[in-house]
Amino acid sequence: HPSAAQAAEGFAAEEAAGVPRDSAVRNYKDPAAKPELICALTEFHALAGFRSPERTVSLLRTLDAPALAPYTEMLVAQPDSSGLRALFTMLITLPQTSLSTLLPQVLDACVLHVKEHGEFDLECRTILELGESYPGDAGVLAALLLNRIVLQPGEAIHLPAGNLHAYLRGTGIEILANSDNVLRCGLTPKHVDVPELLRVLDFTCGDMPVSTGEEVSPGVRVYRTPAPEFELSRLDLAGETRINDDGPQIVLCTAGAAVLTNARGDELRLVRGQSVWLPASDPAVIVRPDGVESAQLFRATAGTD
Repeated sequence: HPSAAQAAEGFAAEEAAGVPRDSAVRNYKDPAAKPELICALTEFHALAGFRSPERTVSLLRTLDAPALAPYTEMLVAQPDSSGLRALFTMLITLPQTSLSTLLPQVLDACVLHVKEHGEFDLECRTILELGESYPGDAGVLAALLLNRIVLQPGEAIHLPAGNLHAYLRGTGIEILANSDNVLRCGLTPKHVDVPELLRVLDFTCGDMPVSTGEEVSPGVRVYRTPAPEFELSRLDLAGETRINDDGPQIVLCTAGAAVLTNARGDELRLVRGQSVWLPASDPAVIVRPDGVESAQLFRATAGTD
């Protein structure tokens, strides 16, 4: 997703060019940024952010596919963000003849590595899954460069502007800024604009920080991010809790059942899978589990500047 400045610039350019907003080849549907956060409800698998060049070199050398060797040596010669940019650009723009040679060799090497239960077993299984689902797609090669992440329930990652990512499987709470701007790399039948993708991508590399949230009161954890557009909280209710906010809120029940009561005494019961919009005119709401069991709620509010 683009930054605010990139989105504003891209939107203005497409407006000036007369690209219809509902066009399948439109990149920027609005002039806004789209940071996001995903918090796992179940074990959650994702690709996110560029892995450190040193680890990626180890993976590529372990695969030892002959056609992969020149690309591996590119990163060996420049093991930094600039080297990742050069390698990613080359892989994502490979002509079909080169891709048809390289990709099968990479997949064969992944099969062998999985059979041997090697160090990069999970990464190789993922490449094989992607190769089966998206045959002949250069995005499969791009996935070789990304962190393979497994989140446990309650863990979250923040995806700032420019972060390349793909959600693989699992259930989570996703919260995003109000925008529909997406630049795609591959693994999709939708429009892929490689030059614009390269303009917005952030090639900062290393492990993705995983958050378990900050406990601000008993049973209440806040997943803080730099994004001013949103803030996500998790409430593990064992008793009565007051949720206050100067602005509107969305409350979603993910386990058990809960009763919400506003200052006027109005009550609303939520069960798993149900959500409620609380307007700014209800700044103080009390929530409690309904029955003897505890309840789990997630709460979305505006962030802080």
